[in-house]
Amino acid sequence: MRPRLSIALHAVSVRRGKRWALREVSWRLEPGERWALLGDNGAGKTQLLKLLSGAVWPTPESDGPSYRRGGESLPLIEAKAHMAYVGGELQDKYARYGWNLPVADLVATGLHGTDLLLRPVTTPEAARVARVLRACGLQRYARRLFLTLSYGEKRLALLARALVQDPDWLLLDEFYNGLDRNYRRRIDAVLEAARRRGQSWVATAHRAQDVPRGTRLILALARGRVLHRKALTPAELRGLAHRAAEAPAARLTRGAGRTVGRTGGRTGGRARPLIALTDVDLYVEYRPVLKQVNWQLRRGEHWAVFGANGAGKSSFLKLLYGDLAPALGGSIERAGCPPGTHISEWKRRVGLVSPELQTTYLVDVSVLEMVASARYSSIGLVDALTRADERNARKWLEFFELQDFALRRPRELSYGQMRRALIARAMAADARILLLDEPLTGLDPTQRAAMKRLLQGLMRRQATVIAAVHHPEDLPRGITHALHLHNRRARQTLFQTAT
Repeated sequence: MRPRLSIALHAVSVRRGKRWALREVSWRLEPGERWALLGDNGAGKTQLLKLLSGAVWPTPESDGPSYRRGGESLPLIEAKAHMAYVGGELQDKYARYGWNLPVADLVATGLHGTDLLLRPVTTPEAARVARVLRACGLQRYARRLFLTLSYGEKRLALLARALVQDPDWLLLDEFYNGLDRNYRRRIDAVLEAARRRGQSWVATAHRAQDVPRGTRLILALARGRVLHRKALTPAELRGLAHRAAEAPAARLTRGAGRTVGRTGGRTGGRARPLIALTDVDLYVEYRPVLKQVNWQLRRGEHWAVFGANGAGKSSFLKLLYGDLAPALGGSIERAGCPPGTHISEWKRRVGLVSPELQTTYLVDVSVLEMVASARYSSIGLVDALTRADERNARKWLEFFELQDFALRRPRELSYGQMRRALIARAMAADARILLLDEPLTGLDPTQRAAMKRLLQGLMRRQATVIAAVHHPEDLPRGITHALHLHNRRARQTLFQTAT
C-alpha cells in the first residue's frame, strides 16, 4: 500500500479579528485514523479543519501544521494535494456565485484543484471521473447542472469531487447535515469503500447519528481549546454501526392521514384560509416537483413538512413565499392579496428563512442593517436607516438575544447566531407567517433548545410557523399538522409529539 499523509499540530493558535478561534491546539493524525471532531457552535471545529487543509493560517507566534508522507516532510503546497475538504460551506459557495457546472465537470475540478474548469478534461481524466461517478451512484447525473440537483445529490456530487483526487484525508464539515436516511446510507457505503482503500477522515458533527460509521477516535473542542481526545469504546462503535438516521421523536395521529389531491384537505374551520392551493402542479427548471396539490393553511395551524431529499420541501416553501409559481391550470390564493397584487406586498407579511438565504447574506452590512432590510424585502439597504427601522430591528435583535452583535458583519457570526439573526429579520418585517427550511440544521444541542424556545414564543405571539425538517425533534412544541411529500404527491396528517 502506498504511503499516506500524517499531520501534526503543536500548540497552534488561530485568531479571527479580535477573537481567538483556536488556542494552543496540539494534535497528531496518523494514516488510517478516522476522527470525529465535536464541539458546540463557535468551538472552532470548522477553523480547525481549515487549518489542517491550509485554508487558514495560524498566528505568527505559532508554527503551522507539519506534514509527512512516507517519512518525508512535505511543504503545505504539496500536502494540500493529499487532502480534500467537503462541507456545506463549499456547497454554498457554488450557489452564491451561480457556478452551475455539469456534474461531470464539477467532479473534474477536483483533479485540477480549482473551483471552476479552467482547461478541457483529458480522456484519462474523463475515464477517472466516470469511475468515481459510478462508485457514488451518480453516473446518470453526469450532464445534469449542479444547481438543479437536490440537496442530497449536491452533497454526494461534492464527495465525488473530493474522492476523484484520491486524497489521503477527507475533511468532512457537518457532512450529514440536511440529509435523509437514503442519502446517509449511500454516503456510508462510499466512505466504507474509502476506508478499505486506506483513506482517513476528520468529520465534524453535532449529533451522534452524524458521525460517519467507521470513525474510531474523538477530539472534543470547547472555546477553541482541546477539551479531550479518546478512542471510541466497543459499545460506542456498535451504536454508530446501528445508528438510526432519524430519531423517532414524533408520531402521527393514527388514521389521520389523507392524500391532498383533488378532494382537497382538511378545512380546519370556515374562516377564509391564509393560503389556499388548488390543483397545483409545480415545475423547477422544467422538472416536475409536485403534482395536483390541494392544500390550505388556516389561522391557528402550524405545519411540519416532511420528505426525502429531492421530494420538494424547499420548493414548496418557495411556492408559498412567492419565489415560484404554479403551472398553468393550478392556482394559489393568498389572504389580503387579490389577483393583480404585486408579490412584494405578500412578501412583507411572510418571512422565509433557508440555507440559501444564509448563503446569500454575506454582503458587507451590519447585522442591524441586515435585520432592518426585511421591511424593504431587500438584501442590504439602499437608503439610510430611519429611526423607526432601527428601533424595530433592535427590538427583534434583543428578542433573539443578539443585541450585542448589532454592529458586527454577518460573516462574523457563528452559524447558530446567523440563523437566529435571519429569523429576527423575518419578524422585523412584521411577518405573520414564518417559512422555515431546516431551521435547526447545523446547531449544537444548546442552540437547538434555545431556538425551539424562541420559535414557541413567536407562535404564542400569533405567528404561524411552517417548518421543513428531516428530524422531528427539531420542531418546536405547538406543531398541529404535518404535510408529507413523496413521489410528487402531498399527504397531510395531524401531528402529535411522541411521549
